[in-house]
Amino acid sequence: MNKISTIIVDDEINARENLRFLLNDFCTNVTILAEAANVDDAVHLIKSLKPDLVFLDIQMPQKNGFQLLKQFNEINFQVIFVTAFDNYAIKAFQVAAVDYLLKPIDIDLLKEAVAK
Repeated sequence: MNKISTIIVDDEINARENLRFLLNDFCTNVTILAEAANVDDAVHLIKSLKPDLVFLDIQMPQKNGFQLLKQFNEINFQVIFVTAFDNYAIKAFQVAAVDYLLKPIDIDLLKEAVAK
């Protein structure tokens, strides 16, 4: 089983912790490289660590998840959006998201998204 390196991007610490625990418990092929609480930190981490996958919240203070993606000329990582808002799903798939998970995260849907 190939290891998938990932970064978690969410402004809410509880959301980051919950996703980290779920990934550690149920997606053992995922290695969490780092976590970011805002877009600017996330862009720096993505550019320096080059993850395979980014778990990305949409609504965050100052900048949102879509603005993060616009910081890259070429998106050479996969994106799974993790959000409490269902109204961004179409836009998420238009920017080639692998999946779109709603909070609270369903474990089976998380495993399916990672498998993609």
